[in-house]
Amino acid sequence: MSTLTMLSRSLRRSVLDTRIPSSALPPTFLLPSRARYFNTTAQHVEPPPDSFSPSIPACSPTAEATPQLSKHTQQKLSKIPSPPPPPCTPLALSASMKELLPLLAIQPSHYIRVHIHGKPYLATVGDTVRLPFHMPGVVPGDVLRLTRASALGSRDYTLKGAPWVDERVFECRARVLGTEAEPMRCKEKTKRRNRKVKTVRSKHKFTVLRLSELRVKGVEEIEG
Repeated sequence: MSTLTMLSRSLRRSVLDTRIPSSALPPTFLLPSRARYFNTTAQHVEPPPDSFSPSIPACSPTAEATPQLSKHTQQKLSKIPSPPPPPCTPLALSASMKELLPLLAIQPSHYIRVHIHGKPYLATVGDTVRLPFHMPGVVPGDVLRLTRASALGSRDYTLKGAPWVDERVFECRARVLGTEAEPMRCKEKTKRRNRKVKTVRSKHKFTVLRLSELRVKGVEEIEG
């Protein structure tokens, strides 16, 4: 009997100890039934701007965000020089140019010695030019206007520049076909009294162009 009495007293003491004291409870005005009387605020709705049109949907921030380019791509694009502005004054042709330029224009085929990055290339329409470097900022299908030429001619006539032929006399365009890559080259480098051998691998890329248009302008078109 004494054992049961001791067990009941211990259980009663444990139950009393687990009760939450009244000091730990929040005040009555913060209970859910009363808190809504203190936390109610007037609804505030901003009027739409005057330039808002219901027919034009608002653009989301994700649609306006421009794609982020990598640092390597940004460095390549920054190296591309901007094209020079076109000349605003018409070209003044001499008497001999006015006489011989129409004869050159009516010839059946023309050739051009065009310069790309300081290197000359002699080509005609349909020829493929393999540049000894990889041209940055171009993709297959792009059309390039070539304006630096030192000679322009046909079978019977040749127009030479001093040093360049004026770009307003002709129109020359080339299309980018793609990029070619050479086979991988490996070169072993070492130093005297050093057992370490360093292997250097290189694989260069080259841009391929095709001359798609070559036209000599007339006197009226140049002076107009």
